[in-house]
Amino acid sequence: MKGELIPKKMLSQDQFSSWLGIEILEVRLGYCKVGLTVRKDMLNSMNYAHGGITYSLADTAFGFAANTHGKFAVSIETSINHIESVEQGDVLVAESVIEKTGNKLGFHIVEVKRGNELVALFKGVVYRTSKKWE
Repeated sequence: MKGELIPKKMLSQDQFSSWLGIEILEVRLGYCKVGLTVRKDMLNSMNYAHGGITYSLADTAFGFAANTHGKFAVSIETSINHIESVEQGDVLVAESVIEKTGNKLGFHIVEVKRGNELVALFKGVVYRTSKKWE
């Protein structure tokens, strides 16, 4: 399967990302940009977006970008820095801006932004399996 088509297939099979309202904005080999709009049911007890929202958005961009190489790539380590609070109605975009790919491991950095403002920084490592996307 052509790498740029893999994220679309992944999203069509991903009920959680679909529930979040994640849309693919741009994709190419080793790269993916996704977005969503923060809804009321995504807010925590302080009326800000739950940290899991920015994490999930970044994790989706990370996973989609890593899989564009045509082999199943599974997350083995991730972390996130929450930089700014996020509110209902905010439009967030997660973009995998750095990728370093080896034979078995891939390293990614994903920026989550509200407009031009960085709200979270995500780092992830994937393991590339031998299983190919079909």
